[in-house]
Amino acid sequence: MTEYGRGQSLPPWHPDDPLFGDKGWDGGRDTSYPGDGDPYAENTYGGQYADPYGTGQHQVPHQQGYYGQQGQQQYQGHGQGYDDPYNTGQQPVYYPQQQGYPQQHPQAQGYDDPYNTGQQQAYYAPHPGEQGGRGPHPEADPETGWDPGPDQGEHAFFADRDEDEDDDYDDGDSKRSRRNRGETKRRSGCACLVVSVILAGGLGTAGYYGYSFYQRYLAPAPDYSGKGSGQTQVKIPDGASIADMGAQLQKSGVVKSAGAFVDAAQKEKKSSGIQPGTYSMRKRMSGAAAVKLMLDPASQNGLIISEGLRAKAIYKMIDDKLRKPEGTTEKAAKNARAAELGLPRFAKGNPEGFLFPSRYSVGEKSDPVNVLRDMVGRAKAEHTKVDLAGEAKKIGETPEEVLTIASLIQAEAQQDDEFGKVSRVIYNRLQKDMRLGFDSTINYAKGRSSLDTSVEDTRFKSPYNTYLNPGLPPGPIDNPGHQAIEAALKPTKGNWLYFVTVRPGDTRFTASKAEHDRNVAEFNREQRKQKGNGG
Repeated sequence: MTEYGRGQSLPPWHPDDPLFGDKGWDGGRDTSYPGDGDPYAENTYGGQYADPYGTGQHQVPHQQGYYGQQGQQQYQGHGQGYDDPYNTGQQPVYYPQQQGYPQQHPQAQGYDDPYNTGQQQAYYAPHPGEQGGRGPHPEADPETGWDPGPDQGEHAFFADRDEDEDDDYDDGDSKRSRRNRGETKRRSGCACLVVSVILAGGLGTAGYYGYSFYQRYLAPAPDYSGKGSGQTQVKIPDGASIADMGAQLQKSGVVKSAGAFVDAAQKEKKSSGIQPGTYSMRKRMSGAAAVKLMLDPASQNGLIISEGLRAKAIYKMIDDKLRKPEGTTEKAAKNARAAELGLPRFAKGNPEGFLFPSRYSVGEKSDPVNVLRDMVGRAKAEHTKVDLAGEAKKIGETPEEVLTIASLIQAEAQQDDEFGKVSRVIYNRLQKDMRLGFDSTINYAKGRSSLDTSVEDTRFKSPYNTYLNPGLPPGPIDNPGHQAIEAALKPTKGNWLYFVTVRPGDTRFTASKAEHDRNVAEFNREQRKQKGNGG
């Protein structure tokens, strides 16, 4: 009978089962027992255990042929039992039961029980005279009708275990349980620590990038306050943007950050007028103060080179700006190699025509050669911008010839609309093999600037005198600007061969020699009038 009702019981336990008390394959008995019997009585044994504690009052004969009787077990009476100090000497009344199946765990021979009272209850023993019967079943509660079933406490599974073994098992299990619980707690603690570290790292990383994003895109740029103090020279290179200027100012210690300067420049409408050059600035200025100072002409160590100035005039201006003796820059230009000044090969070492007109910042500690190099660099940048070489080739000229023509245009033209016409006159006369006859070339050859050109002047011997020499002069006679270079590359269409400026703002162009002579006569009268008025 199983715990869940009557039915076929499970097969006998295997000897190697950990719950089987007496292991071994030698007939199912453990050699530690002195007799032939097995306390679990699952096999047929030839003898009984010698029980040192037994009194011989109760005997239970060994079962016969367990494996041969699947349907019934046959008990022949009480076998040798244990002395029970609590045994009263009376046997319990057994009631006949329906013949059933054998118990999974039959009553085994035991040991003398020191607590035996003399009265043994053996529900598992068969009723006298009934073979193969089951032990008495406890009566049902007359009040509730509940049948408690067999006492699990007396089941062979519980009864045959040694107390010491139970204690050891419990102690070991308890220790393992405590150890496992301790390990679980430690593992849980480590896991919590790892998770905490990961969360802290994630929050820290997110905070760092969040702060960086705020500082870069949302927070105002770091800035000083006030107008600053001290003095320093800051050079802004050509083509520098507002951001580039801010970076240079920050590098020089003028502003705290480039962003502060950019922000201030964006708020100032006139900031687009800030030009490259050298500026006298102060240390630790606010962005707004730096913008304001750079817009102040007083802070600009400017050297303004106007269109049409000759190289000698520029040399003198540099000397004055640097407070150098007159002739210092001219001497430096003559002694400097073309590579030092950055001149192209076709310049033949002559800076004339390559000192581009513009505004330059020159500090007191600047070197003359460095200033000239900046001017040549600005000219080369302009030549690249207009594609001087490519455009000159289109019109059948060389870059040097175009620059020379541009210098003539720059010297002769007065008004904007005159540049293209003067250029056309030059090309038309060159095509007809006519001498140019420009007064500006005589002035350059003689190193002067005059509107009066005498017949004697026209006979002045110089390769630059276009009254004597056909074609173009050997090189530029001044330093032309952008407008003159453009006019040299793209002359205005026309058939003019002559022009003369009668008075300021009144330049007359014509293709007729007779008309030109009349215009020249009027010009002379105008000049005599001015001299008569003390002009």
